[in-house]
Amino acid sequence: MKTFILTLTGSIFILTAHAQYNKGEAAATAPAKAVYFELGGPGLASINYDMRFTNSEKGIGGRIGIGGFSVNSGSTGTTITDRTTVIFIPLGINYLIGSDGRHYLELGGGITPVIVNDTYSGGSDKFTSTFGHLNIGYRMQPKEAGFFFRAAINPVFGKGLFWPYYGGVAFGYKF
Repeated sequence: MKTFILTLTGSIFILTAHAQYNKGEAAATAPAKAVYFELGGPGLASINYDMRFTNSEKGIGGRIGIGGFSVNSGSTGTTITDRTTVIFIPLGINYLIGSDGRHYLELGGGITPVIVNDTYSGGSDKFTSTFGHLNIGYRMQPKEAGFFFRAAINPVFGKGLFWPYYGGVAFGYKF
């Protein structure tokens, strides 16, 4: 849990520091930012924030998100006795390659801390883990603010896990 909190705090600090550094630049060349919902990908069903680290539409950037699900698997009358809640926090670095200012190849990777809380009749278990992910995909975003779309293959790997054909799609707003 300490590692997770340090990773999350460090990522937020880096994104904020780059935003503040670039604030003094001309507004016309401010770093591209996007907020989007991703289905699949390293957050399973997540809300994400993405930003370039330079005053450009392309180049190096990062993302942070939060997603997950909760499942009720047992009950006694009106009381839920079994519930599993899983939270994913995808953190990543990506690089956009493109020349027309609208369509990009997106390459990257990162880590996703996972927090699981399993409650069952008679007790509960908490579990944390982390898995790595790669990102190879397509991104469409306007030169100015507007609709944002991305589709990617996201191979995931971790302790005893390798899933090469996992992917996701995302829709959001670029500003």
